[in-house]
Amino acid sequence: MFRTDNYTGPRESQQEAVLTQLRSLINDEPSNVANLANASALLNFYLQDINWVGFYLFDGHELVLGPFQGLPACIRIPLGKGVCGTSAQQRKTLRIEDVHSFPGHIACDAASNSEIVIPMIKEDALLGVLDIDSPLKGRFDEEDQRFLEQFVDILTQQLTV
Repeated sequence: MFRTDNYTGPRESQQEAVLTQLRSLINDEPSNVANLANASALLNFYLQDINWVGFYLFDGHELVLGPFQGLPACIRIPLGKGVCGTSAQQRKTLRIEDVHSFPGHIACDAASNSEIVIPMIKEDALLGVLDIDSPLKGRFDEEDQRFLEQFVDILTQQLTV
């Protein structure tokens, strides 16, 4: 069972607590949808100053909206389009300080000003991306990136291809 904790102490300790909770939530659960839903809820609970967190799943052709927390979102994103599609195509994390300066940015929520997108790759297969938006410019830093890449690595190990 998930226990709500107030995350206190050093940032690294807080992040380790979230990773421990993620492992517990997805342990031996075979459903990708359930795991992604709980993962997005966990990040939404933990992260401050965000307005959207969720997953886009690769269907073999494009990214399709998956479990998320936030306002309704764009449903389909072609590879190479916007921050999510570019991250998926390049298979690398993109941390964008000001989404309005990103060429081809797809504005699903006008309140979003910064974004981080982490690709989910397992056995060399693209499964999708974790997408997080913030109304603050420059919200995501290198430590957020490191933490979120660890989060995605743990999560992806449990997902089925």
